Amino acid sequence: MKISTLAAATALMTVAHAVQAADIEFWYGNTGNVETAIKAECDAFNAAQSKHHVTCVGQGSYEVSMQKAIAAYRSHNYPVLIQFFDAGTLDLMLSDAVVPVQDILPDVKWNSYIAGARAYYETSGGKLFSQPYNASTLLFYTNKTELEKAGIAKIPTTWEEVIDAARKLKAAGHACPFVTDGDTWRVLEQFSARHGLPIASKHNGYDGLDAEYVLNTTFAAKHLTNLVEWRKEGLVKLNADTKAGNYTAAFNAGECAMMEGSSGSYAASAKAFEGKYEITVGMAPMYQGYERHNTLVGGASIYVMKGRDQSEVDGAKAFLDFLRQPEQQMALTAATGYVPVTNDVLDAIAKSGEGNSTKYATAAIGIKSMNQPRTEDSRGIRLGFYVQFREVFMEETQKAFAGEQTMQAALDRAKARGDELLRRFEKTYKGVKLP
Repeated sequence: MKISTLAAATALMTVAHAVQAADIEFWYGNTGNVETAIKAECDAFNAAQSKHHVTCVGQGSYEVSMQKAIAAYRSHNYPVLIQFFDAGTLDLMLSDAVVPVQDILPDVKWNSYIAGARAYYETSGGKLFSQPYNASTLLFYTNKTELEKAGIAKIPTTWEEVIDAARKLKAAGHACPFVTDGDTWRVLEQFSARHGLPIASKHNGYDGLDAEYVLNTTFAAKHLTNLVEWRKEGLVKLNADTKAGNYTAAFNAGECAMMEGSSGSYAASAKAFEGKYEITVGMAPMYQGYERHNTLVGGASIYVMKGRDQSEVDGAKAFLDFLRQPEQQMALTAATGYVPVTNDVLDAIAKSGEGNSTKYATAAIGIKSMNQPRTEDSRGIRLGFYVQFREVFMEETQKAFAGEQTMQAALDRAKARGDELLRRFEKTYKGVKLP
């Protein structure tokens, strides 16, 4: 991965002479090719200037990174910058451990961020609390080669078409027509957002901590019940049903013909398909009769933690400025499939002469998906202890997929357990006004 340093050096020259040098730490929670890309950006920043030095420390996963950061903050031994994933947004906003990034960098043109990247991480007043970084969204992948073998000429765009194609694939002898892992982010959050459905009352918690889950009463319940039935029919497979034991690995190996997956999965899939299959990537399927709304931004953003020396804050600002540059966003997209987060990057890709390159295949479609018409229920999720709720949802729905309870019973139980988490969170932050 090539990362231009000339523009970075120019952008940082005006800052470097006015601030004190600092060694700063940035904690992140990615592994694999994403970690490789993050390390490359850190190295590029250090090579672009000599005023600051960033040490980028991987924590293994988003969840582990969040737990370590909380523990480190309590022990007063924490980094100045930390990457947190989408589900931890409200916890961070109310933690009193971070400073809103827009307060630290008031002169940045924050409205240059695409609406889909802003909405999840901004306050009710439109102020960004964190800087969007590795932004993903849900996309629909197909193995076009396998679809054409089964006589499917048109790439499905609706769930009805997906299942029709799945039946044709099965009839043609394909063992795994469509694959998902049933993850909360994919089958509940992204499904509900693009269909304009709430997950919880109070517009998914944006209007108050007294929200309650409603996922068991919306069309999402019907979709999840459909997934159970389609799995019984042999049209849909989960991780454990595949030879690879993992849905993305099964798709990448050609075992499964269609997949709903993160844009961040694209680079690995495209590399695995090279010379074997033709891959397509498009917006996630809709049910007929529903208007398409935006998908949510996934991945993570970067927060500035409180209580650091001014020199460290200056170093953090310089690093955040560096990451915003189109060249850096293009490099991250090309290496991973994560979607650019500012509106100028698509123009930069077009001007680069590689606008049609497969390495940028997720950029335009991902931004288009996140910028679809928005509703009060598709902005994002502002629910307390939401990381724990994701685990509850998976526990209950996996039991339904295993035949231990109906999907409706699973969602009813998830709602009840989720509401208990919300009441605990509400009690913890009693009287606190949401930012």
